[in-house]
Amino acid sequence: MAMGDARGELRLLDSLAAFTHHRDIDALDHSLVLTLAELTSACSVILAKRGFDEGGLESVVRCASNPRGAYLVHPLEPAWTGPSLQLLRGCLEHLEARIEVVDGLYRQVVPILSDGRAIGALQLDSRMEPSTSRQLIDGFARIYANYTALLHESERDKLTGLYNRRSLERKFQHLLQQHDELFRLASTASPVVHEQRQASQVEATHVWLGILDIDHFKRINDTFGHIYGDEVILLLAQQMRASFRQGDALFRFGGEEFVILFNATNEATVRAILDRFRQRIADHEFPQVGHVTISVGYARIAEHDYPASVLDRADQALYFVKQHGRNGTRGYEELKASGLLDHGKVAGTVDLF
Repeated sequence: MAMGDARGELRLLDSLAAFTHHRDIDALDHSLVLTLAELTSACSVILAKRGFDEGGLESVVRCASNPRGAYLVHPLEPAWTGPSLQLLRGCLEHLEARIEVVDGLYRQVVPILSDGRAIGALQLDSRMEPSTSRQLIDGFARIYANYTALLHESERDKLTGLYNRRSLERKFQHLLQQHDELFRLASTASPVVHEQRQASQVEATHVWLGILDIDHFKRINDTFGHIYGDEVILLLAQQMRASFRQGDALFRFGGEEFVILFNATNEATVRAILDRFRQRIADHEFPQVGHVTISVGYARIAEHDYPASVLDRADQALYFVKQHGRNGTRGYEELKASGLLDHGKVAGTVDLF
């Protein structure tokens, strides 16, 4: 597309206006890859984003044209390490833009930089000459970096960097949609999806919500002061990021309560994952405070569930742990099946919406 004529400039302005209309980072990610694909007539555009601690990829979305020429945007598994992403991962590591020719297409990768660090990278496969499209890609990368910094402030907890309570419903729906989309794509014949499936060792079948609460946190604040109480919260959040996968959504729900949204195949796996984290915290020695324990409750998310109803079920399991000695992990489904929650509704501990 010739960007010098009036029609091209108007199209670019319209694209920018639509792009910056979004107030949701996931929607912004989809808009970015779709906008670049349309403006450059690309065969494929991939956006990969780093996690908060820069340890790996947090999310990957791809826009590609189908056989009818329509562009479709879908998520890819962040843990995917197939050859289609090798150049992109190298770009993230070295913070350098690169160009290669792959199957007759120009493959360009450009880092997305914020305050000197790479928060992500773009990969574009197109027949358009790089001299024509490069400024466009660089420009959108800069706009995206600036705009996401503003959105990040609104959805993250300032102390821990985890998602805040206001982000829960949006991430809840996004994870369910992403879960459904990945399984829908798994049945297609797309080479990039087959490559992704080969890289995946375990296919998730359900989405789960876990709530964890720091035991006797008021006693920690009263004994050591709020500065050390905040340090416990901060260090626990760091332990969460180190323990859970890049694609899992981690929240500071309020005070000493945290929420996790993640995929797992069955209830036994969920309990093992959460109980392993509970034991990790029990074994960790916090500065000045010493050893701290947490109580954990969890519940499975059904296809048409709402955040408040799942939180309520997970909170009933958490309350059961609190009432039976703390420092434990229990699930709503297994408690309900065993009859331990049949004697009326268990009063929870989390304030719902």
